[in-house]
Amino acid sequence: MHMATSVPDTGTHAPPLRERIAEAAAKVYGEFGFRGATTRRIAEEAGVNEVTLFRTFGSKAALIVEVLERQIGAGFRPELPETPRHPGRELLHWARSYHGHVRERRGLIMQSMGEIGEHPEVLSPMCTAREREFVALCAYLDRLRDAGHATRPYDTATVAAMLTGTLFSDAVGRELFPGTYPAEPAQAVVAYVELTLRALGVADPVPSAEHAGAPWSATPSTSGQS
Repeated sequence: MHMATSVPDTGTHAPPLRERIAEAAAKVYGEFGFRGATTRRIAEEAGVNEVTLFRTFGSKAALIVEVLERQIGAGFRPELPETPRHPGRELLHWARSYHGHVRERRGLIMQSMGEIGEHPEVLSPMCTAREREFVALCAYLDRLRDAGHATRPYDTATVAAMLTGTLFSDAVGRELFPGTYPAEPAQAVVAYVELTLRALGVADPVPSAEHAGAPWSATPSTSGQS
């Protein structure tokens, strides 16, 4: 009589089951961390038994890593045009999308950052996502310079590190250190982008309508137009 061997599922289950377990794991992990996110808790939250969980993902570690890859690593897709035409609008749209993505997932991110020492496997999804965003922004900044929009010399990697780092810090740390971030989140993002554009000597500013409530009364830059 042939006995079936239990092996990790590679996608044979219907997507709703896998997604339901992953969503439950994200909720439980965000609340209790790696140690507290027991397979029993996750299974109960998903409405399945533990056997189904293990057959679907193989192990708790594999499940948590997939959750982080879904939520953090694969959730944000940089949208920066191949041909820059309106740097102020384009960079602001990207910055808002990135800031919003991180802010919505700050619970998972903070939980993971606190557990990297004990569970280094949780680091990979965050590193993959951050590197992809950084590379995409660097490429756009290079295109910005090549197209003649930026009139001042700059190191692309330094600018990208400053902007992504600032947006990430604001999105994750605003509730922890409320007195250290300017304005409301939406207007703070406008301020970060505007400062970046000014530093690069970009003549195309953030649209004036976006400045309502910003930390200063901004006026369009004239750098490079004389």
